[in-house]
Amino acid sequence: MSLNPLVSVIIPTYNRFSLLREAIQSVLAQTVRDFELIIADDGSTDETPTLATLSGIRYVRIDHTGKPGLVRNHGAETAKGDYLAFLDSDDLWKPGKLARQIALFKERPELKITHTRELWLRNGREVSQSGQRHRRSGMIFKDALKKCTIGPSTVMLKKSLFMESGGFRDDLEIAEDYELWLRITAFHKVGYINRPLTVKRAGFSDQLSEKYGHIEYFRIKALLPLVESKFFPAEKQKLAEEELVKKCLIYAGGCRKRGKIEEATEYEVIASKYEDGN
Repeated sequence: MSLNPLVSVIIPTYNRFSLLREAIQSVLAQTVRDFELIIADDGSTDETPTLATLSGIRYVRIDHTGKPGLVRNHGAETAKGDYLAFLDSDDLWKPGKLARQIALFKERPELKITHTRELWLRNGREVSQSGQRHRRSGMIFKDALKKCTIGPSTVMLKKSLFMESGGFRDDLEIAEDYELWLRITAFHKVGYINRPLTVKRAGFSDQLSEKYGHIEYFRIKALLPLVESKFFPAEKQKLAEEELVKKCLIYAGGCRKRGKIEEATEYEVIASKYEDGN
């Protein structure tokens, strides 16, 4: 690993020592060495702090927050690289991941952010992605509105872009990645490597996707302030408002089915505001 790294690799973690060790090994197995590895610990109470003694790893720790964006931001603040690459502690990289992304940045110097295809595993078994039709490269904002189109563990971006964008929202438990990619893809093209260089592992009980089951509510919470503040350029603002209306009506419909009438009405009011174009 380099003392003056091109890439800073940041692994946010909380009480996942066994999985974290595997994630670390997948970073150390990269075919390029021009990187530094930062473990950003969200106040783990397991064996994770023992990693602070390992050479070649920079360990930073904060009191537990449960906010993945805040933890990633803390790691990024200490990063020395020109580029940032994030790896969730329950995911893995294939050995050529960093090398291919570095090569893509060299081939296309206009790019400030790239990502890779993922191999999805649930309880060790591959999950088909045949139904995934969203746009992955170029100006992907329209598709990024619907869901998180860039996996946090797949991304590499210029540190300057990350800092200029303000990093991840640090008050969200879920959809902090969705929110950041919206702010970035509204203005920047995205590069994509159509090879499964990132392994996304699901099925663990402590994962937020398992805890909540659905995350559309959190996407609304992420999108609403951007729409309210008219963050996006005019043509994209209209798309964002249209998507917010769809999400609010779907969520409100689910609330009504569960007898949560007051909550349903709240989101129907939000939808009606932007249906009218106010």
